[in-house]
Amino acid sequence: MHRLTVFTFLLILSACKPGSGPANEVPESYEEYTRVPLHSTAEGVQPMTGIVIWSDSAGSHNDSYALEYSYMRYNDVCKGKDVYDWSPVEKVLSQAASRGHQTVLRFYYVYVGKQCTVPDYIKALPDYEETSGKSEGRMTYFPDWRNAELQRFHLDFYCRFAEKFDNDPRLAYLETGFGLWAEYHIYEGPFIKGKTFPSMDFQAEFFRGMQKWFIHTPWMISIDAADGKYGPFRLHSELLDIPFGNFDDSFMCSDHDGYNRESWLFFGAERYKTSPLGGEFSYYTDFDQKHCLDKEGMYGRTFEDEVAKFHMTFIIGNDQPRYQSWERIAEASKSMGYHFKVNDFRVLEGTGAAVQIENTGVAPIYHDAFLEADGVAGSNYNLRDLMPGESVWVMIPNPSVSASPSLTIACSRLIDGQKIGFDAEVE
Repeated sequence: MHRLTVFTFLLILSACKPGSGPANEVPESYEEYTRVPLHSTAEGVQPMTGIVIWSDSAGSHNDSYALEYSYMRYNDVCKGKDVYDWSPVEKVLSQAASRGHQTVLRFYYVYVGKQCTVPDYIKALPDYEETSGKSEGRMTYFPDWRNAELQRFHLDFYCRFAEKFDNDPRLAYLETGFGLWAEYHIYEGPFIKGKTFPSMDFQAEFFRGMQKWFIHTPWMISIDAADGKYGPFRLHSELLDIPFGNFDDSFMCSDHDGYNRESWLFFGAERYKTSPLGGEFSYYTDFDQKHCLDKEGMYGRTFEDEVAKFHMTFIIGNDQPRYQSWERIAEASKSMGYHFKVNDFRVLEGTGAAVQIENTGVAPIYHDAFLEADGVAGSNYNLRDLMPGESVWVMIPNPSVSASPSLTIACSRLIDGQKIGFDAEVE
């Protein structure tokens, strides 16, 4: 059996430090390797990135986007105390996967103009008292967060959801929250802390639970949770250490440099290094939707510049096919998230391959991914650790490596038909 010496192993570790040395500098440990020509283009929108289309608008397969989005109702899944029917979730995930896409999900209790989605068995309890009120001019119904069973159900729901879907490759990201559309605000309507909106202590309990339950699926909350009126983070600052992501439901709005940017920064300018950042194009005005992807930009900002500034991985843009070509939507999608480029590729017979790979995107990949040569996995270096602008040498131990091996990126979080591409022009 081929075994690496301790000395060689230490050289590999030292060569795998991202961002160390000039991009074209070859570590001494790889100088005896033979460079192998490699030509590749990362075609299409990369998995788990880009513009997101609502599932009920997705239609047939379209490779101009890789992600679909769906709201979900709690009472569609919970049919009684501890009685769960996950088929509505299965249907959404399976239909998206059949189109070659993964899904972003968000469950909500409150939607403007609609009944509350608290399960019926809780609504029937004598100590549950729902609140109704006008929001955006429409009668809207709000949960009674004083109710102990609603609190218990909410925690139980996400614990069970994680047990079933946390490792499901059809699910890319989970968004969660409270208030209107689960977006962490009741800007119009009856806001009563502890009643129509959960107490700070309960929210803290929920977030600590999410950290335990979700190991593989990245989850996210609205940047509006930065407001101490709604979110618990100013009262419980230790919650900021939990590796959740954020989403912004008014991305590219006219005053984005004000409130939105301040809210992003509240959660930390480097949160993107561990957790995905996403959102939705602003619906404040029709102008926002019509022009957010214009090449010349709007409000003095271009989409690509804003994506790079905030390290965005995805944006919900369901209306964009009405205003932009699919070619532009695909182009905008490719400016988001991770993007890999191989700068050097070398082989040593009887030892393996060495690869210098760079992340030229604006964010890391948020699921485990590893280089493979001729189908053999690389070192323990995980590409999710490769930050934007960084490059790294990765050793792939394979004593039976061919003189011109195939190079691929393996990721167990992909669905059938998906692959992670990379650019390469190695001579």
